[in-house]
Amino acid sequence: MKKIVVVDDEADICFLLKRFLSKNDFIVETAQNGKDGLALIESISPDLVMTDFRLGDITGTELLTTIKTKRPNVPVLIITGYSDIKVAVNVMKLGAYDYITKPLFPDEILVTVKKAIADSEAIRNAETEYISPVAGGGTSEPVKAPRKGYSRSKSGYVMGQSDVSDNLFRQVDLVAPTNFSVIIYGESGSGKEAIAQEIHNRSKRKDMPFVAMDCGAISKELAGSELFGHEKGSFTGALQTKIGHFEMANGGTLFLDEVSNLSYEIQVALLRVVQERKMRRIGGSKEIDLDVRIIVASNERLLDSAKNGKFREDLYYRFNEFTIEVPALRNRKDDLMLFASTFLENTNAELNKNVSGFSEEVKTDFLNYSWPGNLRELKNVIKRATLLSDGDLIEEKSLPFEIVNYRKLKDLDEEPAPVIASTVSIAEPVETDDSKPSLKTVANEAEYDMIMQVLRDVNFNKSKAARLLNIDRKTLYNKMKQFDI
Repeated sequence: MKKIVVVDDEADICFLLKRFLSKNDFIVETAQNGKDGLALIESISPDLVMTDFRLGDITGTELLTTIKTKRPNVPVLIITGYSDIKVAVNVMKLGAYDYITKPLFPDEILVTVKKAIADSEAIRNAETEYISPVAGGGTSEPVKAPRKGYSRSKSGYVMGQSDVSDNLFRQVDLVAPTNFSVIIYGESGSGKEAIAQEIHNRSKRKDMPFVAMDCGAISKELAGSELFGHEKGSFTGALQTKIGHFEMANGGTLFLDEVSNLSYEIQVALLRVVQERKMRRIGGSKEIDLDVRIIVASNERLLDSAKNGKFREDLYYRFNEFTIEVPALRNRKDDLMLFASTFLENTNAELNKNVSGFSEEVKTDFLNYSWPGNLRELKNVIKRATLLSDGDLIEEKSLPFEIVNYRKLKDLDEEPAPVIASTVSIAEPVETDDSKPSLKTVANEAEYDMIMQVLRDVNFNKSKAARLLNIDRKTLYNKMKQFDI
């Protein structure tokens, strides 16, 4: 039986919690001040601590800090009144598992207690997969388990074999067996949804639905209906009942990409659903019980968005039980050709082609390029190059201009602006029979003058110049080469 310590200065709360939790097969001990609570924790080594934020002798912050210092793996639930929710949210930053608001509801308490203990056990079990005693039995000093060295998961996702990828998937393996909410950060195209799918595939929910929603692609007006569904006739245009993403994901995992794009009103509704684990469809009256793991992704820091008033801080802390950083492709160059080969294999099957690999020049171009679009850009480049290739290998001629000429373009961007002389000596035109300019010559001179003028105005910043001239960078570079600028 699991052991729980309850610390609350109200005797009635201690009595009621002990009675209720004992009936649900927990061993419960209580204390009415922080000092006695800490002594009790030391003596019985509980699986969970529940403590009121306001105690007679110490604050909940002090009690939590002490518990986490001595027993960092013990989950702590904070009991607080509605007026103290902001304080409780701040305490969660220090490591509290969750908070429960007064008045206390038995069903909510039981669900939260079981979830906290189960998640704590899952993390400890996952950690043992990577920690083992030193061979020989001479010491119990822990060592890191050997790397797996895999390149694909069971679902077919290419994970990479570099140290960067290895670290990423150790984190995935660690959090996957739990029910933790996860925030995934990463640049656009870096594979955040694929990581969320991997977490789901390695969890106990793997046989249940994985539902993804791009919050950046849904209008504010439709976001509520997409998330929670609606009943027929609940608003103009609601011609039939719609099942929302939460219901579709019930029992499984809901992935919310670019979650910071949700409106403030939807965030309020989302917070209520996350807290109560229940929801109503728009226009409905029936409450639907939910068992959904939530994984969110963002290419901007949600805490920064919260400080700027764009994202609710309490919702951020609900989501922030575990954070994963997906590295950019430019930081995974050791895996780049593995990814490229996999995309080539998939594209061959899709296009019914038989391109076997990449020329040495293409491999060099790939490794030199910065890949601002990350894995998505690499995949699209390879699909295009495979389609254009007429031989066994992908050659440079099938690659986009900016990849083949990346080094040259970068050098041009980094070179200092040329010094323009204040006075220019212009030779007098020579009177000859061919001295009359052609229309093409006049047009070229005018084009040259315009490009030079704009380049001077922007201090030879090619990107700005291209925008002002309303042409792309490739065209600008071709014109500069043509005019020997």
